Amino acid sequence: MTTNDSAAVTMTGTDSGAVPMAGSAPGTDPGAAGRPEIRSVLVANRGEIARRIFRTCRELGIATVAVYSDADADAAHVREADGAVRLPGEAPADTYLRGELIVKAALAAGADAVHPGYGFLSESHAFAAAVADAGLVWIGPPPAAIEAMASKTRAKELMAAAGVPLLAPVDPAAATAGDLPLLVKAAAGGGGRGMRVVRELAALDGELASARAEAAAAFGDGEVFVEPYVEGGRHVEVQVLADAHGAVWTLGTRDCSLQRRHQKVIEEAPAPALPDALRDTLHRAAAQAARAIDYRGAGTVEFLVSPADPGGRTPASGRAYFLEMNTRLQVEHPVTEEIYRLDLVALQIGVAEGRPLPAALPEPHGHAVEARLYAEDPAAGWQPQTGTVHRIGVPDGVRLDSGITDGDTVTVHYDPMLAKVIAWAPTRAEAVRKLAGALERARIHGPVTNRDLLVRSLRHPEFAAATGLDTGFYDRNLDALTGAGAAGDGTAGTRAAGDGLCALAAALADAHGRSRFGGFRNVPAGPQVKSYACAGTTHEVRYRLGRTGLTAEDFPGVRLLGLSADQVVLDVDGLRRTFAVARYGDRVHVDSPLGARTLTALPRFPDPTARTEPGSLLAPMPGTVVRIADGLAEGDRVTAGQPLLWLEAMKMEHRITAPAAGTLTALPARTGQQVEVGTLLAVVTD
Repeated sequence: MTTNDSAAVTMTGTDSGAVPMAGSAPGTDPGAAGRPEIRSVLVANRGEIARRIFRTCRELGIATVAVYSDADADAAHVREADGAVRLPGEAPADTYLRGELIVKAALAAGADAVHPGYGFLSESHAFAAAVADAGLVWIGPPPAAIEAMASKTRAKELMAAAGVPLLAPVDPAAATAGDLPLLVKAAAGGGGRGMRVVRELAALDGELASARAEAAAAFGDGEVFVEPYVEGGRHVEVQVLADAHGAVWTLGTRDCSLQRRHQKVIEEAPAPALPDALRDTLHRAAAQAARAIDYRGAGTVEFLVSPADPGGRTPASGRAYFLEMNTRLQVEHPVTEEIYRLDLVALQIGVAEGRPLPAALPEPHGHAVEARLYAEDPAAGWQPQTGTVHRIGVPDGVRLDSGITDGDTVTVHYDPMLAKVIAWAPTRAEAVRKLAGALERARIHGPVTNRDLLVRSLRHPEFAAATGLDTGFYDRNLDALTGAGAAGDGTAGTRAAGDGLCALAAALADAHGRSRFGGFRNVPAGPQVKSYACAGTTHEVRYRLGRTGLTAEDFPGVRLLGLSADQVVLDVDGLRRTFAVARYGDRVHVDSPLGARTLTALPRFPDPTARTEPGSLLAPMPGTVVRIADGLAEGDRVTAGQPLLWLEAMKMEHRITAPAAGTLTALPARTGQQVEVGTLLAVVTD
């Protein structure tokens, strides 16, 4: 318990804390602050972020203004805004990262405030100052507070002076084998960019150089630092909210430990399995961090919590260490909103108008879990995917925060996150089960997504019991979670049987849609034959439809009960099953109680000329060649797994490696080259 001149109290043993500061005046007249009421807000962001803020603005009666790049000309956030201003170009560096253009857009549109969202310029103190200098209201923390936390190294110095616990930095020049493993991190930015885990001392220099190059390209700042890498650590954060009247709220904890490439995948609130004493420590440290920089608005203080038994290594067992403070709203803020029944964006706007926070912090209730739905293939190195999202929808009872609507396109220019799906329930077990079931029943038609991985992760015994919540979850479990017969799917044989039934449903629906007789024949004939690829397996469907009904080879116990172009009803050994079928070109999506399946209709006569020379390395996605390995040239000998070049796409850097030892016989790729899927990058001859 901590106190100050205003008898501040942290609420011990709960997942909330209200820490008023000296001069707190909760409940005072909002007009006393002397700021005018906000009537029109420009959101300096895109996609899900902009749509989320627009939703609150509409509820408050505030007009909205969008900005958009050429790639986003018909995006959902542009269609929903009351007005929109074009930012010429497609790349973020030419559009959403051009602060001067956004300020001009706000003035031209008649907006009187700017909300930065999260990402892009949301943590740019220079942009915040430019907004204020233009006479606009900045819906965010003061520029000085943003600047104080802009560099992780400077932020740690500030937090050390405030008494917040830290991981001791490691001098890379003096590092020894006893310091391993180490973590190299970019001093600026976030999202896992410029971050490397080092487990061999000989690799440290190379990873430092690689991290510096990536950080410089992503943030315009190549500064990096090194600290101990905590095996089995948890990523736990505290939501803070502060006003100009001295009040600081700590709105409980969130666990964001399930991550891929140091980017969050599943988040929940409150963070489970935390001792009360540790929870109180996190609240006090977060409040100290906010006080240290005279914070205003919404922000998040992130911590690394070491495991209870780290095997004798430092840092100390069960300790929490400051990682960084994000001076903005977080992507995962909905889980906090759900358990506190608050609208954090509305509170941000109120603080920006000079209003004090409410007199009392509400009590948290229940548990909330959020899953980030990405257009990516976890089984293929998390490769991002592009294409049209023909349909996206979730069952009633869960919250969907999405940047897209049916028919929108996922492009190479931005992050591949499609949506966030959030479930609330009275208990953690109920919330997890609710979210897994909703994702399983969701209709998602378009590019490959991580939906199956999310469902399996939520049902994994380690996650369900909150015993395996650490940043190494996917390092340990990814192969099992992405393979046939993975958690939640039963045996591989059961999964394959479901794939086959879905292929049969796809074939029947296709026949009905193409035939004026509904696919039925009144004369004897040979079986209809259709082939589909599903999860790497080819399913050949052989069936007859006649006066006696359905006769399907390999499915002797199946009867046809109903048939249309988009729905098939089958009796499977006495159990009625309904299959919803949607076809887009050669892609077929089948949704049923057996789960969602995506099939590819295969041609009867494949093109014999369609082949790729052995050893060819093709671009797995559209992107830009940002680097080629130093000194690499045609004719060089390479080893299996050796990095050859790096592609940047959708805010991520992807390493292209040699598939086997051999000779680099061709290297047509060039730095700065824009490539499409299937572009030849290199050839390695065995």
